[in-house]
Amino acid sequence: MKTSEVTQKLHWDETILNALREDIPWEDVSANSVVKAGTRGRAELLCKQDGVIAGLPVFARTFTLLDESAQVKLFAQEGSEVKRGQKIAEVTAEMRALLSGERTALNFLGRMSGIATYTRKTAKLLEGTKTKLLDTRKTTPGLRSFEKYAVRTGGGYNHRFNLSDGVLLKDNHIGAAGSVTKAIEGARAYAPFVRKIEIEVETIAQLEEALKAGADIVMLDNMDDETLKKAVSLAKGKAETEISGNVTAENIAKYVSYGVDYISSGALTHSAPILDLSLKNLRPL
Repeated sequence: MKTSEVTQKLHWDETILNALREDIPWEDVSANSVVKAGTRGRAELLCKQDGVIAGLPVFARTFTLLDESAQVKLFAQEGSEVKRGQKIAEVTAEMRALLSGERTALNFLGRMSGIATYTRKTAKLLEGTKTKLLDTRKTTPGLRSFEKYAVRTGGGYNHRFNLSDGVLLKDNHIGAAGSVTKAIEGARAYAPFVRKIEIEVETIAQLEEALKAGADIVMLDNMDDETLKKAVSLAKGKAETEISGNVTAENIAKYVSYGVDYISSGALTHSAPILDLSLKNLRPL
C-alpha cells in the first residue's frame, strides 16, 4: 500500500467523515426534497481566482465517501498554478451526494489551496538561497495533516508534525528546567539519541549558553535585526539556525540575507486566505 493510501486510510477519511457528519447530522433536507434517490448528475469545479491548487484528493474523497460510484475527472494537476475561470475538474455522482458534499469538499479544497498559494508566494522569495521555509504547529485543530500537506504542495517544508515528532525547547521549557543548560541536558538524557535538540533563544546570552551546552539547532525568536545578524554569525559552524516570530511574505526577504538555515512562519497556515473555488453547472444525466 502506498504511503498516500495509508494516510487516507488512517487519518484523511476520519477527518472528512467528521466534517460531513457536522454538516449532515441525519439528512440533507434540501437535497432530499428536490432530487430522487439514485438520480445521477455532473458538476464542474471552477476556479474564481488565480492560485495554486492543493487538496484535490481530499475534494474527490469527500464525494466517494458519500457515493462509492462517484468519479472525478481532473483538468489540473495537484500543486499546479491555476487561473481565474479555469475548469479544474468534473464530478459525476448521485445528485444527492453532489449537493450534500459540495460545501465540505470546497471548504477543504479552498483552505488547502489558499495555504499552498501563500506558501508558493513566500517560497519564491527564498529561491536560489540555502534557506528552507518551514511551517509551524499553528494549524487549525483537527486539520494539521491537511494543512501541512498543503504547505509541502506549495513548496515549503514541514517542521515537526506534533509534540512526539521532535525536541523543541521553548521559553517555558527553559523556565521549567531552570536554565538553558539544564533544559538541553535533560533533553539529551531523555530523548532518543537520534533526535536533534532544538532550543529557542531570545538573547545573545541565551544563544551562547545553548551553543556551549551542545544544542543542534537554535531558534532565534523575535530578535531585532542587529541581534539576529550577530546571532547567526556566532552560531555558524556550531549549530543550525532558525528564525521565527512574526515572519510573513512581506518581511521574509531581509531574513534570508542573514544566511540563516531555516525560517519558520506560522502565517503559512494561520493567515493564508482561502482560494475561491466553486462547484457549478450541476445537471442531471
